[in-house]
Amino acid sequence: MSIHINQDSREFHLFNEHVSYIFRVLEKSNQLEHLYFGKRIKHRESFKHLVEREVRPSCNMFEGDHTSSLEHIKQEYPSFGTTDYRFPAHMITNKIGSQITNYQYHSFEIIPGKPKLPNLPATYVENDDEAETLEITLIDDVLKSKLILSYTIYKDRNVICRNAKFINEGEEPFYINNAMSTSIDLPDDQYEMLHLAGAWAREAHVESQKISKGIQSIYSARGASSHAHNPFLALKRLNATEHDGEVYGFSLVYSGNFLGQVEVDTYGATRVMMGINPFQFKWRLKPAEIFQTPECVIVYSDQGLNGMSQTYHNLYRTRLARGDWRDRERPILINNWEATYFGFNEEKILTIAKTARELGIELFVLDDGWFGQRNDDTSSLGDWFENKEKLPNGIKGLSEKIDELGMQFGLWFEPEMVCKDTKLFKEHPDWIIATPDRRTSHGRNQFVLDFSREEVVDHIFSLMDKIISESKISYIKWDMNRYITEAYSQSLDVDQQGEVYHRYILGVYNLYEKLIEKYPEILFESCAGGGARFDPGLLFYAPQAWASDDTDAVERLKIQYGTSMVYPLSSIGSHVSAVPNHQVGRITPLETRANVAYFGTFGYELDITKLSEEEKAAVKEQTSFFKEKRQLIQNGRFYRLLNPFESNEVSWMVVSEDQREALVGYYKVLARPNDKYYRIKLRGLDPDKLYSIEGKETTHYGDELMNIGIVLAEDYTDRASEYWQREKEGDFSSKLFILKEV
Repeated sequence: MSIHINQDSREFHLFNEHVSYIFRVLEKSNQLEHLYFGKRIKHRESFKHLVEREVRPSCNMFEGDHTSSLEHIKQEYPSFGTTDYRFPAHMITNKIGSQITNYQYHSFEIIPGKPKLPNLPATYVENDDEAETLEITLIDDVLKSKLILSYTIYKDRNVICRNAKFINEGEEPFYINNAMSTSIDLPDDQYEMLHLAGAWAREAHVESQKISKGIQSIYSARGASSHAHNPFLALKRLNATEHDGEVYGFSLVYSGNFLGQVEVDTYGATRVMMGINPFQFKWRLKPAEIFQTPECVIVYSDQGLNGMSQTYHNLYRTRLARGDWRDRERPILINNWEATYFGFNEEKILTIAKTARELGIELFVLDDGWFGQRNDDTSSLGDWFENKEKLPNGIKGLSEKIDELGMQFGLWFEPEMVCKDTKLFKEHPDWIIATPDRRTSHGRNQFVLDFSREEVVDHIFSLMDKIISESKISYIKWDMNRYITEAYSQSLDVDQQGEVYHRYILGVYNLYEKLIEKYPEILFESCAGGGARFDPGLLFYAPQAWASDDTDAVERLKIQYGTSMVYPLSSIGSHVSAVPNHQVGRITPLETRANVAYFGTFGYELDITKLSEEEKAAVKEQTSFFKEKRQLIQNGRFYRLLNPFESNEVSWMVVSEDQREALVGYYKVLARPNDKYYRIKLRGLDPDKLYSIEGKETTHYGDELMNIGIVLAEDYTDRASEYWQREKEGDFSSKLFILKEV
């Protein structure tokens, strides 16, 4: 790992064994020009030969210099209005209404390790020798403002982390209208843009298309990162595949409104930006104040999409997630939501818990409906005190009884919301986000509390703290079931209303931080109607997230496949649920439901007391199996093998770091008559190791399994030879293959 500075040419080269990132200071304008980002190259005394200049019909910064148009110069953090007509990385309005800025290079500093971002989640280091950070300071003398661009390169990861910080050093406030976390200009447009799109119950579906001239983007303006788009995009070379070719990944460590944008200009250069969505954003920066952007994690891979994903997985699992539960084995849980919905009492809950304990389940989670008069979704959010009709001994008594069973106890909250029939709303009607003199929309009969206000966050913390401190709680599911509408805060000035969305997310982070600081032993799982806030920002506080409210095993193949583009298996909440499935009505085998859910945190979401004795025996085998394999699943390297968006077959696998063990999942969605022969080519094995496959008599070298594959044809030589006499697997079948080094 190294950051080299060519002092004479004012060039900066960040590199390790995997990547190089090079930029320089322009000679006349003192702005920053991007030169290269990609596979590591050797350092040299000058990279001036990479500079591209040509006289073109355009406006130029300097008289007599016809190659000084910023429109044709690749930049690091561009502005608008001084010869560059592309979308800018920042835009500021000053006291005379001008939006022209001119941040010029002033100085640099190399910092061992990686500084924390104030009040924001970010990746981190445990030792300063893991990374180095380059801070570039630029100054706008007219605006009297300082801009600090931060670049972190890790020693052993093909990662560049970027963020920006604005400081007002003048005597007048100014307004930030746009502040991206990163911007990079790539020299050509031969890419496909891949991203994760969807809606409630079908999150993280993989979308990919060739980029074209103009702007293509993903975004959220909903107050959360959203079901519609995950704050991630990748640019892959046209010939890149799952395991080969160049890919650039961009992932924003943020949970609110965001913009990920790709702009191709008329000369084929590609500008990629990611950061807080400038739509509905306007931040008043007063003298001596600082505005810090979130972090964008940029990954380069020359080993295809899977290579990019593995980099994100390892980084986010070990240097974004944190706390007591980062490296601990996650407990197998059962959640009562699809078992009972709102219709439960203590006796019913304890009956489910006792049966679950007998089958090897370790954690019982009480979901929505335990508080106020919450018997449906029309009331009680904000009244965080027990419904004594359902729970006569309260959460305290129930949690103690669960604890006596030898199980852990978890509890559901939706702390950001309030219903109008509550004590909280009646005492503080001004605490909701709503615009004066306008209709206030509802979502799921609830309203959004104004978490931009510190007193609101403190009050909700006190209510949650009372419940938690009195009870034996080891897990909290934090839900959020509606987006922000009519964004307005009665606590902010008129010229600060563009700050509501960002301040709201800072309030969410603040409440998480308060709870984690007091209860570091609690495992948090984030949820937002499923995956509406499955983003890197929340992984900093909650090391696992509920991937989707859709628990159907077949739908989950796509959801979990897409989610794995960025997020490690240790973060993906995945459960076995009842059939017919409550979201799509599909009936799938219990074995397949488990075989899909294993590749995540694993748990159950059904009334386990209604299972047959045969099914209960199967569940007992499943929990035993997962306990044996969860270290491998949580910490191994994940490989996607067959794509559910392209095939009737789906396959993936996880391999231990020492390559001595692997677990392969194979799924066939629909059965086919008189079908072809199938093989699965594996990945990540040691070509020279000899592996056994559980249930098969033969052994195989790793190179054979990766180049020829596992042959899936059944051996019928000793059975009835007629096709119609054979036992058929049917629709939604699956297999697991357990590999071990001989």
